[in-house]
Amino acid sequence: ADMALGGSTNTTLHLPAVFGEAELSLSLDIFDDISRKTPNICKLSPAGTQHIEDLHRAGGIPAVMGALLDKGLVHGEALTVTGKTVAENIKELKAHIIDPDVIRIDKPYAKEGGIAILRGNLAPEGCVIKHTACPKAMFKATLTARPFDCEEDAIDAILHGRIHPGDAVFIRYEGPRGSGMPEMFYTGEAICSDPTLASSVALITDGRFSGASRGPVIGHVSPEAAAGGPIAFIEDGDLISYSVKDRTINLTGIHGVPCTLEEADKVLAERAKAGILPREPRKGFYKLYTDHALSAMKGAGLE
Repeated sequence: ADMALGGSTNTTLHLPAVFGEAELSLSLDIFDDISRKTPNICKLSPAGTQHIEDLHRAGGIPAVMGALLDKGLVHGEALTVTGKTVAENIKELKAHIIDPDVIRIDKPYAKEGGIAILRGNLAPEGCVIKHTACPKAMFKATLTARPFDCEEDAIDAILHGRIHPGDAVFIRYEGPRGSGMPEMFYTGEAICSDPTLASSVALITDGRFSGASRGPVIGHVSPEAAAGGPIAFIEDGDLISYSVKDRTINLTGIHGVPCTLEEADKVLAERAKAGILPREPRKGFYKLYTDHALSAMKGAGLE
């Protein structure tokens, strides 16, 4: 249902974390698998002009689940906390679509669901993009890296005109170990609020976003910078290429000069010898968490 609604990047944090507490593992490949075969049947704000109250009026989540069940896209036999199956619960609710202009099961907005997991030499463990809220022109791009080591510096650069069309704003050291993984919502909004940047600039971070994020925003880059991930060694002027269709994200140029992936790997390894930025001392539970936090791809729990 989450994929059909357009996808929440936070789902890729919450579900692995729940599985981890149950001593189980959840590969994020399953998000890609489900997304590729689940149509995007709702387009809620900020991806579209409709809102959650419109979805409720149109039949709500039960109607979405019922429509997906009818199409064979939901495991109706799965047992739920009610003691009944998913199919039984939907049947009891007598769920049906009231407004097909809001829940478009027969005329979906897109053939695929809302989330894609990208991997490459920039994010060996993966990163997340909610492409249903991204302009199609930015589904694939090669951009110039503008790295910042905290969100405040990135916002300052955007607001004072130091970011230009074709740039990729990097915000690093904002992952679980770096700073507890705060939302980078305001940076995304600063980009999307500027017409000259909204359709040509991407935000790439080891931090996360809220469900209100829009535009080409790529988060949860793993391993994060504070754990020595490749994102820590991206330099100003490097070229970054990504593709939603191919599910890739890579360093493809050094200081503006294109290079092969093998050459990029060598450069990243050489830069890594200098180490990562020292982190300011933490105290109390914050120190406990940031010293032992798991990768975002594993739910950002504790080791």
